[in-house]
Amino acid sequence: MRSYLSASWIYPVSSAPLENGVIAIDTDGTILEILTAAAAKSKNIQNIRQYQGILIPGLINTHCHLELSHLFGKIPLHTGLSGFVQQIMQLRAADAEEIEAAMEKADAEMYENGIVATGDISNQLSSRGVKLKSRMYYHTFVETMGFNPEKAADIIKKAEETRDAFAPLKATIVPHAPYSVSEPLFDEIFRTSGAEGESVSIHNQETPDENAFFEKKEGHFLKLYQFLGLDISFFTAKGKSSLQSYLPLLSPAAKTLLVHNTFTSREDLEFAAQTHPNLYWCLCPNANLYIENRLPDVALLKNSGLKITLGTDSLGSNHQLSILAEMFTLQEQAAVSFSELLLWATLNGAAFLGISSQYGSLEKGKRPGINLIEKLDGDRLTAESSIKRLI
Repeated sequence: MRSYLSASWIYPVSSAPLENGVIAIDTDGTILEILTAAAAKSKNIQNIRQYQGILIPGLINTHCHLELSHLFGKIPLHTGLSGFVQQIMQLRAADAEEIEAAMEKADAEMYENGIVATGDISNQLSSRGVKLKSRMYYHTFVETMGFNPEKAADIIKKAEETRDAFAPLKATIVPHAPYSVSEPLFDEIFRTSGAEGESVSIHNQETPDENAFFEKKEGHFLKLYQFLGLDISFFTAKGKSSLQSYLPLLSPAAKTLLVHNTFTSREDLEFAAQTHPNLYWCLCPNANLYIENRLPDVALLKNSGLKITLGTDSLGSNHQLSILAEMFTLQEQAAVSFSELLLWATLNGAAFLGISSQYGSLEKGKRPGINLIEKLDGDRLTAESSIKRLI
């Protein structure tokens, strides 16, 4: 039996907005048709659920760390990335029940915030149970790290075991960050996750120290390696930025998400365009402000025509897991329009995760979830704007 939803505006994402449009849905949430106000009137449709606000598809969170949910409120603001990593290492261990309860709460929070699919970073198997019970779709990125070239074979073997143990959930082996993955380990990741159409991710240029390390072997990462007890005498500076040093090591066939990009330059973008044809660029603005107190050059990224997605990062580096909150920050601090933000938060994320046949836009035959955004000022989000999950 079909039912009907309508609102002040419908934003399908894949087509132009419809004022007072009507969505017909099946009992399982599948979209049967989308009608203009005039078409709905001509059909004399009754029992339409009418809302004030904007109807949009379910949101896609392309970068999260569910495992770190128990760190909510435990890490101070503006530590810088190297300080943040040290805090993670010191605070990560906790009671298994505490970690599980925090993940379940975070999963429920994302669902209530209108998120229908999440690309989640995992270093271990602890999130599997929560994901299996979740009402959201998860793609797990099994994160590998190891800067010592001699340990690459052992690290990838363990990562493969973790990936396989996540079944039947979708899982892919990915590098953590360029400063934590050796070239032999990059080669192993290329071998295991470099297939055409696969989705992988990597933290990219989140701090100026990352570029300083690769360019001149300088900066706070040297202290971080010392803190971790790592001998990096084998490493020699590349004389170029982090991105330009590692990007050729990634498979050009795989869809690759570069996460954060806080210190990515125009020269990096030009290099990336010539090097890798399947890049997506994830922005996590509230986490950037939490850790480094700085946003990426959003105008540069936007005006370069990149495929941009949005993420929340973790509750260790954010006050909430809300894509709507990330959109509001980018609107207010980077002057990005609502329609562009919505594309980043839906269709682009679904394309990266390989789930656009179901998610990412309001189209006939899809079951993307339907959200209502209320208390806007025209097509602008306000501090009072809220999101309500309808389907």
